[in-house]
Amino acid sequence: MAKADKSSDALHALVLAQLDDDQAQEVVSIPLEGKSSIADYMVVASGRSTRQVAAMAQKLAEKIKQEGFGSSRVEGLPAADWVLIDAGDVVVHLFRPEVRSFYNLERMWAFGDAPPVAGSA
Repeated sequence: MAKADKSSDALHALVLAQLDDDQAQEVVSIPLEGKSSIADYMVVASGRSTRQVAAMAQKLAEKIKQEGFGSSRVEGLPAADWVLIDAGDVVVHLFRPEVRSFYNLERMWAFGDAPPVAGSA
């Protein structure tokens, strides 16, 4: 979980900025507040290859820790078709494009009034 002095909005902004720096594709942020207790935000993004997905996941987990948000759980390495990064208040799913279109998480979570919001990438 994030430290008390770090907000979920700050963690969310850090995640979006890092994914932008790493040239993630089709970054989508889904606000989960009021929809789920698992996190405040879910971020879904694609990489061009398993190598890029793995590199983005590792760099993002390192950056989250460096910035004082604690350690993240990372699942899906080394295959890197779909990597989940659980940073507490923000859950990140990184996919290869084919795998992302197959699972279509954005559609599953985008219910109710709030549609997914495109990220900064």
